[in-house]
Amino acid sequence: MIGGRKYYAALCFLLCILLMTIFKNWMYLDRFLTKIEIKKGSCYEWEATNSTITALEDNRTFIVAPYFDNRESKITRVIAIVHHEEVTALYCWFCCQPDGEIHVSRADTDVHSDRFDFPYGAADLLCAEPPTCEPSYVSIHSFPNGNIEQLPRFEIKNRKAESFSADFTVCISTMFGNYNNVLQFIQSVEMYKILGAQRVMIYKNSCSPLMESVLAFYIAEGTVEVVPWPITSHLKVSPHWRFPKDGTHIGYYGQITALNDCVYRNMYRSRFVLLNDIDEIILPAKHPDWKTMMRSLQEQNPDTGVFLFENHIFPNTVFTATSTGKINTSSWGAVPGVNILQHIHREPDRKDVINPRKMIVDPRKVIQTSVHSVLRAYAGSVNVPLDIALVYHCRVPLQGKLRREPLIRDTTLWKYNSSLILNVNNVLLQTVF
Repeated sequence: MIGGRKYYAALCFLLCILLMTIFKNWMYLDRFLTKIEIKKGSCYEWEATNSTITALEDNRTFIVAPYFDNRESKITRVIAIVHHEEVTALYCWFCCQPDGEIHVSRADTDVHSDRFDFPYGAADLLCAEPPTCEPSYVSIHSFPNGNIEQLPRFEIKNRKAESFSADFTVCISTMFGNYNNVLQFIQSVEMYKILGAQRVMIYKNSCSPLMESVLAFYIAEGTVEVVPWPITSHLKVSPHWRFPKDGTHIGYYGQITALNDCVYRNMYRSRFVLLNDIDEIILPAKHPDWKTMMRSLQEQNPDTGVFLFENHIFPNTVFTATSTGKINTSSWGAVPGVNILQHIHREPDRKDVINPRKMIVDPRKVIQTSVHSVLRAYAGSVNVPLDIALVYHCRVPLQGKLRREPLIRDTTLWKYNSSLILNVNNVLLQTVF
């Protein structure tokens, strides 16, 4: 009798779990699937757009790119920038092939939590796809009805599965302010290649003519992909991370939106995606490269999809002579920018100040990301210990009053001196000199 009670209690528990799961999934799907309407007419005449940032007619919504996402249900996830208060309703107009029939569903607008009080922020527009077709294009409209000929058409990416073309892709966002730190850029890209990167994504707003020639070299080489990022044509940007109430619209040139686009753009092209700035290098301490480091980290953390590395400042105001052997670097002084090999002292930790982190992620596990953490994911996160790796961040000091003595000498970067110097010289000969 007692055994029977235990059996029925266990059975009831399992049934409750099953019903809760069904209810949760039904609630998720119901947000979209009950609102699909079919409209007559053809969508073949829709205006196609290749712009990275496209303003809608409300001028409060800016579309970056739509991506097919079937990790929970069959939806199109549109990466966008929206005004968090003034955008209340948006509709997804799908173009179904081959008859050009139009299917309309209301979008679920999900503004990312890391908006930092700016009026505009990164957003996902979640659109239920028609059950009867796999659309290749979608348009976003403020109303469920209107003139379809006036709507820009966006190609839905990630529709077809791809084989990985890279083990590691580095996402850099964003290049702005007529960027001209040429030497450090070349050194960083060459370090990424030494450590295992096959692709570096640059979301470019503006840079110098010399930097343009360097980018052209890396594009031709197949290392760099440049995504135009004309955000200043649409919004007033701020150099601050938190809204200073000065009339600006969005912080840091919309870098959070760019990072999310980079994750989805490389979701099925790259095994891992690194999210860091161009003056940062995720630098292994125990392993020679990212591949062996990540293999070890995954073995130790099998259910983890987000690996967070502690950021440490190496002030570019503190110089140390480096041994270059027989390799000549005398010409580097004529190249604008910072020589990272001269900066191997890092600032000590500060009491009550938490060092921010940058990330290596499995992009297929990421739903939404911010700059220093993933906001939503299908897997856990882990903080990688300092003795495994750190973020080498060569920039102006945060603790500018410190003398050299309290700084920590860290020559990990110098392990790569020979290869790095040869590679940098090769690039400079083909781009600068």
